[in-house]
Amino acid sequence: MDSAQSKPLILVSNDDGIDAKGVHALVDRLIQFGDVVVVCPDSPRSGQSMALTVNSPLRVTRVKDYRDAKMYKTNGTPVDCVKLAMHNVLDRIPTLVVAGINHGSNASINVVYSGTMGATFEGCAYGLPAIGFSLTDHSPNADFEPCYPFIDAIVKGVLERGLPKGVCLNVNIPNSAVPPTEMRLTKSCKGNWTDEYKEYVDPNGGKFYWLTGKFVNEEPDNPDTDEWCLTHGIVSVVPVMLDRTAPEARDFSWLNIHF
Repeated sequence: MDSAQSKPLILVSNDDGIDAKGVHALVDRLIQFGDVVVVCPDSPRSGQSMALTVNSPLRVTRVKDYRDAKMYKTNGTPVDCVKLAMHNVLDRIPTLVVAGINHGSNASINVVYSGTMGATFEGCAYGLPAIGFSLTDHSPNADFEPCYPFIDAIVKGVLERGLPKGVCLNVNIPNSAVPPTEMRLTKSCKGNWTDEYKEYVDPNGGKFYWLTGKFVNEEPDNPDTDEWCLTHGIVSVVPVMLDRTAPEARDFSWLNIHF
């Protein structure tokens, strides 16, 4: 086997776009583990979840390499990026799919809205180990250095141990005054967004709406949740499943009907 082929191949994507500082910070850490190929949207695609482009042509453009990583941009969603990479960009199946580092939290219910986690779930759908990393700082110039020890530890562990089939990791790192020194395996917090759209009136008297809202933590005192960890300066790691089947499905046995 070619020595280059024996190195792990890591596919990277995000939802903040190819120019985001977070994806470059991620590459800085991943190049020590193997060959890195980056396929990201050409502009921010936050909140895309697992959306696909179905009515527009998609294009892939090679851009300037960053360090030793090959860099590509597309006009599609984060999921499109992973699909295009798997079928049209990569010359072999990746060992690992990593998304991020997202500018902002993907804890609690945000995991289902996030384009970063959409890319992570798509990697998982291909049967590959997949990890999504997020820092709770929306600034385009966020300091990602506090993430580095945790990225290194998690990526090394996943490359060595793998992940159960159908399970990927949602990792959130707090933007705290003191860099975090602890990481915990935890679960998604119960929470939701309220007052999500604010109403405005344009100069012609027409109404329009702008996404806003406030996150409401329904269990702020539960130390077993990702939100509690982040509030207390602890990195949260939540294993999440691609299979959305409710574990209490047996309670719906009344739906088994023969006509």
